[in-house]
Amino acid sequence: MNRETILRVLRSAFMPIATPIMALVVMVAATLTATTAQGQIFITNGGSGTIGEYTTSGAPMNGSFVSGLVDPFGIAVSGSNLFVEDVYNGADSARVGEYTTSGVTVNRSVISGLYYPDGIAVSGSDLFVTGYYGTIGEYTTSGATVNPSLVSGLSQPIGIAVSGSDLFVANNFSGTIGEYTTSGATVNPSLITGLNQPTGIAVSGSDLFVTSSIGTIGEYTTSGANVNSSLVSGLEGPDGIAVSGSDLFEVNYLGSTVGEYTTSGGMLNAALISGLDGSEDIAVVVPEPTILSLLALGSLALLARRRRSAR
Repeated sequence: MNRETILRVLRSAFMPIATPIMALVVMVAATLTATTAQGQIFITNGGSGTIGEYTTSGAPMNGSFVSGLVDPFGIAVSGSNLFVEDVYNGADSARVGEYTTSGVTVNRSVISGLYYPDGIAVSGSDLFVTGYYGTIGEYTTSGATVNPSLVSGLSQPIGIAVSGSDLFVANNFSGTIGEYTTSGATVNPSLITGLNQPTGIAVSGSDLFVTSSIGTIGEYTTSGANVNSSLVSGLEGPDGIAVSGSDLFEVNYLGSTVGEYTTSGGMLNAALISGLDGSEDIAVVVPEPTILSLLALGSLALLARRRRSAR
C-alpha cells in the first residue's frame, strides 16, 4: 500500500473522528514511506576494486560506495555492517574488511593473512570464510580467530550460506553441496551431488538456491531433494546470489549484470543492474519497518475496527 492510498483510506474512514485525532493519525501515516529507508543492494566489483550500492529496484545510489579495494570477492551483511573479502597483496595476504551500510570504513583488515578466500557468511558474532584450497575458517566479527580450519578437505569451496546451526557449502570442483554444523561437525559432505561447477548459494527457509557456471539457478531443499535443477536458465556466468522475501538477485560475472527473479523461477528483470565490472558477489539489505510506520498501520487497524463496530 503506497502513501497516497493510505491517506485516501484514512480520510474516507475516519471523517467521524475528531479532527485533531484524525490529523495525528494521518500525519503518522504520511511518514510511512518517508521514514522507511529504501532497500539496498551491495555488489563487489573486482575490476574496479569497489563496492557498488543500488536500490532493490535497480537504481544506482553510489557505484563506488566503498573504493580503494584491490580484488574484492565475497560479501556478507550483518545488521548495519558489511564484511568484504579482498585479495589485496597476493594470494596469501587476503583480508576481510568491515564497513557500515552507510559507507563508513570500520576496519579494512578486521581479518588478515587469509589465503584466497572466496565465500563468506555471517551468523551472530561469527564469520565463516571459505578458502580456495578446501577449508572453512571461523572468526568473530571483531576479528578474533576461532578456528582457521573449522572444516577441511573440501573441493574448492566457493559459495557458503548459514541457516541456524547449519552451514551449506558449494564445492566447485566436485559439483557438490556439503552440509556442516557451525561448530564444524560433518552432517553430509555430499548432501547434493551431480552439479556442474556450483558457485553461489543462498538459503531461504527449507530451500537452497544454487548458481552454476553453466548458466543456471537450481532449487533444492535443505534436506538434499532436487526441486528444480534449472529453475532459472540462460544466465551469463552467474556467481553470487542473494534471496530477499520472494525475490532472487544473482550476479552475472560474464554479463556484468544483476538479474532479478522470483523464488518460483519467474523473470522480473534479467538486467536489473548493468554495466558492472568483474562483479563476484551480492548482498541485499531490506530495512525493518520504522516505529512510526508500525504506529500508522496499528492506528489504521484500530480506527477501522471502531468504525465497523459503530455501524
